[in-house]
Amino acid sequence: MQIFMNQCKIEILRMFRNPYFIIWSLFMPIVFYFIFTKVVNTEVPDKALWDAHFLMSVATFSVMGSAIMTLGIRMVQERSEGWTNFMKVTPLSGMAYFTAKMIGQSVVHAFSIVVIFIAGVLLNGVSLSAFEWIMSGLWILLGSLPFLGIGVLIGTMKRVDTASGVSNILYILLAITGGMWMPMEVLPKTIQTIGAWLPAYNYGNGAWEIIRGQAPELKNILILAGYLLVFMVLSTYIRRKQEAV
Repeated sequence: MQIFMNQCKIEILRMFRNPYFIIWSLFMPIVFYFIFTKVVNTEVPDKALWDAHFLMSVATFSVMGSAIMTLGIRMVQERSEGWTNFMKVTPLSGMAYFTAKMIGQSVVHAFSIVVIFIAGVLLNGVSLSAFEWIMSGLWILLGSLPFLGIGVLIGTMKRVDTASGVSNILYILLAITGGMWMPMEVLPKTIQTIGAWLPAYNYGNGAWEIIRGQAPELKNILILAGYLLVFMVLSTYIRRKQEAV
């Protein structure tokens, strides 16, 4: 257990020491939030609701990106450098190794959520009840699991540059089709239809429903759970095939 806890601690420290994480998971989402609430979209009918809505958008955008890109690329890099093989001769099991990564990533996600929520309060005075703050934060944290699954799946790739390119493209496409940069209602109908069945929209919609005093839709929960199952099964299958070679 002590070895496992130390591995979790190492994963957390590595994340906070990564300038890429600081820039893209914290700095850029806050910049986007400032632009889309202070520079543009300042004449919306219900400014307070828009400020809260877009705060949830940038929080989900931040956590989703961190889960997809940071975890997957780091796993590919560690395997290409032989670190994964080295871990096999330690008392830490493979399952514990990957679990520590996901726990460490989740702790960092919780930190990101708190920082972005504070930015929303300081920049726009976003006011939600304690229940809404807590529930939206928990939803964003737990709803990130399918994207951690994507990260693990990307982590099965053989080259760092391939994993980086795929994760970047996937991240942008999911953000666009998920309505995280602009409301789904203003997007083309085709994108709305496709996006409704993708994980990003269902992730964001759960948070948007909470700040409107509603519970996340059952469809949102089922779709996210389904994607998590698919990604984990695929990554497990691919990894076992790789180990058998």
